[in-house]
Amino acid sequence: MSEAVATQAPRQAEFGYVRRLRGWISNPWGKPRFLVLITWSYIVWSIAPVLVAIQFSFNDSRSLSVWHGWTTKWYTSTNPSIDSVLHSADLRGALNQSMKLAALDVMIAVPIGLLLALGLARWRGRGSGASNFLMLFPLVTPEIVMGVSLLLLFSQLFTFVAFGTPAQVLGHVTFSISYVVVIVRGRLFSIGRSYEEAAADLGASPPVALFRVLMPLLLPAIVASAAIVFAISIDDFVISQWLAGGANTVTVPMIIYGATRATPVPSTDGIATVIMVITLFSVVAGVLVYRLFTRGESGRGSAVDDVAGFGI
Repeated sequence: MSEAVATQAPRQAEFGYVRRLRGWISNPWGKPRFLVLITWSYIVWSIAPVLVAIQFSFNDSRSLSVWHGWTTKWYTSTNPSIDSVLHSADLRGALNQSMKLAALDVMIAVPIGLLLALGLARWRGRGSGASNFLMLFPLVTPEIVMGVSLLLLFSQLFTFVAFGTPAQVLGHVTFSISYVVVIVRGRLFSIGRSYEEAAADLGASPPVALFRVLMPLLLPAIVASAAIVFAISIDDFVISQWLAGGANTVTVPMIIYGATRATPVPSTDGIATVIMVITLFSVVAGVLVYRLFTRGESGRGSAVDDVAGFGI
């Protein structure tokens, strides 16, 4: 009898532990433990290869698999056999072309996307639904299809557009406008029409209400969309590859792709690291500016009081 009791005690303790563990997992009021685990697993999975590539851009040898110590020669060396990031004409040219395309894309796509978002958000006539669908078409079109279509367009129809920087800029603008529209329209829907109506009640004309009331409220979305467009454009490969016009229009993604098909060297990882830092900085800056301008919006007063603060 005592032996049976002795054997049942560990089993009861084990069952009690299982019940507590099951209750801990299925507790609806507990913290989302598995969501945190999944999130961090994804972050590690996506960032680990990038960190490895960054590490080997500081490798003391040409090997991209065996570590031989730290060095910055792949970034700063003047030795012509090394082709460092700062002294390689090809790498600097590719970086300049990528930056130029991204800057031109932002300057063209953001104003057009802003106006398109305003029009689509305020248009309620016949054809507005179709226009909203067509606006999203570049987002769902495979990039390879977009690249081939633009190649045929510029080679068969719009032959006056030269391949190279002009065609690349138009291609980047074509697929970037949709991102601007989506971001700005989201901001428009969150703002609503109460501020414009309050400005009209205070005697403001539609242009005054647009530029002195609505545009300041849209500034966070404009900055955020500019950061997203810059990041997408500077990292684009397919459109830039199909519409390139020579060695002087090669971008950093094209350089990286060509290096992986040959014999990659740590300087390739170096230029990839530079472009990644630039992209990360632009996105972080956009997020910080967005948070700065949207701080305290939940505690606003009435729309009339807020509009009066704009000097209407």
